[in-house]
Amino acid sequence: MNFFATPDVSPLLFSGLTIASFVTAFIGVFTGTAGGVILLAIMATVMPPAALIPVHTVIQLGSGVTRTMIMWRYVMVWTILPFMAGAALGATAGAKVFVSLPGATLQVILGVFILIVTWLPKLGRIGARGGRFLALGFVATFVGVFVSATGTLVAPFVASAAPDRRNHAATLGALMTFVHIAKLFAFGFIGFSIWNYAWLMAAMIITGAAGNWVGEVALEKISEQKFRLLLQIVLSLLALNLLWTAFSGKAWL
Repeated sequence: MNFFATPDVSPLLFSGLTIASFVTAFIGVFTGTAGGVILLAIMATVMPPAALIPVHTVIQLGSGVTRTMIMWRYVMVWTILPFMAGAALGATAGAKVFVSLPGATLQVILGVFILIVTWLPKLGRIGARGGRFLALGFVATFVGVFVSATGTLVAPFVASAAPDRRNHAATLGALMTFVHIAKLFAFGFIGFSIWNYAWLMAAMIITGAAGNWVGEVALEKISEQKFRLLLQIVLSLLALNLLWTAFSGKAWL
């Protein structure tokens, strides 16, 4: 059944994915990360692999834009220009370069890296801050062309630079917006069309925006200390999930 002309999507599945977008957007704001990767895991169970990453990218772009609009006052503006430059380079390289590293090897590298930066936050402040975010923009976008949800990689660095939980949530949303825009250009170069999923993407962006708003309200009610601890726990679980997937071939999510 093609509900709203969406390939192989029933009304029940359409509704379920829009609810998942709301829930994971809330999680993304409230925990400071994780929403995108959880949504990717859910979508991976019901969508064809060729469509998964481009469609997920558009939905996460919508989530990033709405989160940035809601929380624009807290965005750390100085991170944007160097990160954008790195993201543009990363998208160009990702569209042209064949990645020869096995997927499991990439998962191990990312998992170990995230654990180190999460629990040794001073490492996330090494080097000039402009150069640090330029390199981060390149890596996050280049890797994102192939694995999509790289907010987990960006989050520890934003956490190291952010003086407040609201700065973290807003800046992560803004930076990931540029990652997703750059990736869409890369998918255009690759030649993938996503318009068959337009209605589904629109519905999931709308419910994701609602999840962002509810998440910001909830964020105001949690203390800075609890937020930082929650962020470290969630990032660690996601990193361990990557390692487990690399060695066992099966994800927890």
